[in-house]
Amino acid sequence: MFKKILIANRGEIACRIIRTARRMGIRTVAVASEADARALHVRQADEAVAIGPPAAAQSYLDVKKILAAVEATGADAVHPGYGFLSEKAAFAKALKKAGVAFIGPPAAAIAAMGDKIESKKLAAKAGVNVIPGHAEAIADAAEAVRVARKIGYPVMLKASAGGGGKGMRIAGDDVECRDGLKRAASEAQSAFGDGRVLIEKYVENPRHIEIQVLADGFGNAVHLGERECSIQRRHQKVIEEAPSPFIDAATRRAMGEQAVRLAKAVKYASAGTVEFVVDPDRNFYFLEMNTRLQVEHPVTEMITGLDLVEQMIRIAAGERLQFAQDDVRLSGWAIEARVYAEDPLRNFLPSSGRLTRYSAPAEDDGLRVETGVDEGGDIPIHYDPMIAKVVAHGADRAEAIRRLARALDRFHIKGVRHNIGFVAAVMAHPRFAEGRLSTDFIADEYPDGFHANDLPPDDPRLLAAVAAAVHRAYQERAAMISGQVPGRERVVADDWVVRLAGKQYAASVHPIDGGYELILDGEAMPIETAWKLGGPLFEGNFDGRDFCVQVARAGVAYRLSHRGAETDAMVLSARHGALDALMPEKAPPDTSKYLLSPMPGLLASLAVKVGQEVKAGEELAVVEAMKMENVLRAERDGVVAAVKAKPGDSLAVDQVIIEFE
Repeated sequence: MFKKILIANRGEIACRIIRTARRMGIRTVAVASEADARALHVRQADEAVAIGPPAAAQSYLDVKKILAAVEATGADAVHPGYGFLSEKAAFAKALKKAGVAFIGPPAAAIAAMGDKIESKKLAAKAGVNVIPGHAEAIADAAEAVRVARKIGYPVMLKASAGGGGKGMRIAGDDVECRDGLKRAASEAQSAFGDGRVLIEKYVENPRHIEIQVLADGFGNAVHLGERECSIQRRHQKVIEEAPSPFIDAATRRAMGEQAVRLAKAVKYASAGTVEFVVDPDRNFYFLEMNTRLQVEHPVTEMITGLDLVEQMIRIAAGERLQFAQDDVRLSGWAIEARVYAEDPLRNFLPSSGRLTRYSAPAEDDGLRVETGVDEGGDIPIHYDPMIAKVVAHGADRAEAIRRLARALDRFHIKGVRHNIGFVAAVMAHPRFAEGRLSTDFIADEYPDGFHANDLPPDDPRLLAAVAAAVHRAYQERAAMISGQVPGRERVVADDWVVRLAGKQYAASVHPIDGGYELILDGEAMPIETAWKLGGPLFEGNFDGRDFCVQVARAGVAYRLSHRGAETDAMVLSARHGALDALMPEKAPPDTSKYLLSPMPGLLASLAVKVGQEVKAGEELAVVEAMKMENVLRAERDGVVAAVKAKPGDSLAVDQVIIEFE
């Protein structure tokens, strides 16, 4: 067994690998760019090596620097995690030449499956169902349109060397095909150094279902069932689960057999994932094989009881699989949600910055949280904006959903925007509960984007009750101030008015052992809680159900966060409540004359100049952030009055790019 493993990655996956290596008694080496000098994975590893500037191309993707770190630390194996160098055959070859073990499949298998064009040919030869498409890279826009018309719209344009949703576009007509080729090729070149794009038929209402395989170096291979990964946004997975609510035993067996057949055909040896697109009739087609660990691997671990990182390490060390296909048992249900630093209410734009507050729900046998950050850490603009993954296990799907929804409320994140409200809304959606999923779920249910009124419905009585209880606690403390005039001491009232979301609630509240006695609009609703003044999470039982509301002072109001939504509540005396109701509402500033940067990022290009007339939907600028190109388009017709930024500028959120007449 290896004595020291270098982890050629960062963030939560580096921390995840460290956890298993430590349990196995193996020392670990972290590598870090300048942006990650104080990162959590650096502090958790036994050793750390600085490898260069923040840009991934100059640090995490620099093979020479990784090899130098291996040599300097004496590591005898390298785990690549996912992303970065994990699917680079040249990296695996370089390690082998240096006499260092690569904790992943052989370089030949990576090369065979890493090219989407060649992998489809190999899959078909191995007897795996393949999706109709064009087997060669597209030369230019004219060829793209010609091929797309031959296959029939809609089509998928995808980077040959792609992954993680980058370099992918769906096109429904010639215009979208030309633009999609341009964007897919540009993103692919930027992310992977390979701008080749292929085209294949886009299956409508598809499900994205993948099979986890394990294979050793002795020709043994098994599958560990499927994962449903259909809840995606921009081809990036958001919620994953195992097993799938759609797949029956016969389909699972057929998909698993084909996945194992493909693994054996390319002499695979490690953990890998064979991805399929599945139509409404359970016909399934090979999509690609990911020759690495997947982000969503924990859901498989929770229903099988296996540690996939440990299995990868043992296989790389030359051990045989210790179990056969008939030994694999699936137990219960697991669901994973990815918590990203992004703003769903602003078209999911990335949100970089410092985590001024961060705490995660407590782990237990049914809940697992994997993160690469902690309080005070940064979410840099250079890498994926993942904050954490939270995984819940239950006896059945309904229990897993309940546990995960409860856990989401217990994340305390400040300093960056996050997608917890969006994830909570998806999980509360009736269609999700019914298991009627497809990769079009988000586009179907939120066609105009995600808005505040899409957040899961909340009980205003709960929020009003919490605000009243918190206010009473603050008043009790204020009444304890020293130096009060005898006979004129501050008296804390029992009756208050809570103003919340434009409505007022009459609240009578006073503390009792184990909580608060509360009457809200004439109805008795006691709160059971162990909350202490100043605590950010107000947890307890209200109206017969458990809850967790985040509480913070916001001037004279209380900012309450629940189910991903933020609401400000004011608690007033009856007299002040009557006067407050007479106050006019302040109108928000008019920004309709400006194109504002929706996120921190790099202004990659400008498509207009001063005096130019633009039409609604026309491209104005491209802002690059978190390795993705974000095209900003005109919301209405207009004339450009001034250009306030130039390509290459680093933009702050809400910075003016263009002013219109």
